[in-house]
Amino acid sequence: MRKLIAFCASLVCLALVAAPSFAEDSRAEPSPDRTVDEPTDFNREIYYKNKLELALDEGWLWYNTPLILDPLLGEGFHQYPGLPSYTLAPLIFSLRWHIYDISGRSFWRGNTDFTFGASYTAIVKGPESYYVPVIAGFRYNFVQPNWRIAPYFEMRGGMGFTDARQPWEVAHHQNNIGQGQDFTFTFMFGGGIRYNFNPRYSISLACTYMHISNLYLSEPRYFNHAVNVVGPSIGFNVALQRAALKDIFRAFGAAHTTQ
Repeated sequence: MRKLIAFCASLVCLALVAAPSFAEDSRAEPSPDRTVDEPTDFNREIYYKNKLELALDEGWLWYNTPLILDPLLGEGFHQYPGLPSYTLAPLIFSLRWHIYDISGRSFWRGNTDFTFGASYTAIVKGPESYYVPVIAGFRYNFVQPNWRIAPYFEMRGGMGFTDARQPWEVAHHQNNIGQGQDFTFTFMFGGGIRYNFNPRYSISLACTYMHISNLYLSEPRYFNHAVNVVGPSIGFNVALQRAALKDIFRAFGAAHTTQ
């Protein structure tokens, strides 16, 4: 488990350090092939520094798999027998903050946004019935000039609560197949495409992996049975308009000065 924690921490550091490197500012060193008559890239009105978006993502994660990081951690890639299959339906409400403008060259051209929000996950199939975490992460958007479709890769992590069934199962002498405690951790990986209708509205389709476990905090009293599922997800994004944000800050400043 220490390997897993170290590996996840390394991924977060890589996202923070490597993304700006991949997105080296292309405007600082214009391409020699660029001419004055080149059309304007409308994506610069969609992906820009300090843009804020409200996002709603819904998934149907039904395919059960071993921990996808097992091979990278030197572990066998297999599921443990006797454990239940899960189907999760996460509903994630979040705020997206675009950290910098579009930059970079070739395939790596794009930007990074930071996401923070909360999720209600209905456990459609499995011993428990819900999972409610606070979750945050990063998404890198691969943005080509004047393309309405942008591929992306994202990862998120968080913590929350579920109605763990294993304590009840142990107390009633049943098979201990549920989660070992209510407080659990989660991380998610995903990749997909985003389609921009205009600078304010967009939709996304992705394949998402989700992991839930308590990092062995319930042991030795209760087993730490992890949940690992994969499935499709769909998302809707609405940008907060610049003018509206300015009006909000202006109103807040006026109210503060009159006090």
